[in-house]
Amino acid sequence: MKMASLSLPTTRCILPSLLPTHTPKTQSSYNLQCLAKASHSQFYGLKLSTATCNSIPASSSSFKSSILAKVSKGQVPPSFNLKDQEGRNVSLSKFKGKPVVVYFYPADETPGCTKQACAFRDSYEKFKRAGAEVIGISGDDTSSHKAFAKKYRLPFTLLSDEGNKVRKEWGVPADLFGALPGRQTYVLDKNGFVQLIYNNQFQPEKHIDETLKLLQSL
Repeated sequence: MKMASLSLPTTRCILPSLLPTHTPKTQSSYNLQCLAKASHSQFYGLKLSTATCNSIPASSSSFKSSILAKVSKGQVPPSFNLKDQEGRNVSLSKFKGKPVVVYFYPADETPGCTKQACAFRDSYEKFKRAGAEVIGISGDDTSSHKAFAKKYRLPFTLLSDEGNKVRKEWGVPADLFGALPGRQTYVLDKNGFVQLIYNNQFQPEKHIDETLKLLQSL
């Protein structure tokens, strides 16, 4: 007696297609989600909102900053004419003949920027003994600068670069996928040549140490 044979048709495995697909999250996308939850918080100079975070690409490779480095060590940077906290016009050429510290920072009244400004204030006598001028530049308007300087008793000049024209001309790089204005310090010698470019977004007080070290060697 012959046993009936059962012939099964050849089939492709379809189980994987029935399972839900899962795309692993990259570290950058995870970080951005964490930032988005901190709606309207202040992060070292950036006032975050959900809309801001959603507009940042999840992959850093898909974002390219429109600001390229234009000022290098040994060069004379572009001149500027901006208003200070009292509404007076100040040009870079005014300081020729003495060393100048020009520091770009994200915004007034944010944690990192306040620390940095107060550190410059606390070491201001050392800068004076080195014969150097200190100039802070951000995109805030003059009234914001005036209130900021008064509140923290800042003895140096703050300049208003509304529209970030000078920041772009000097090529200050942005941070956090371009959403956070860069924190970069330049030291110019008495002839106007750049002798130091220092960038450190998250250790704002180190800018003071590095600039003083350089000034003492000039």
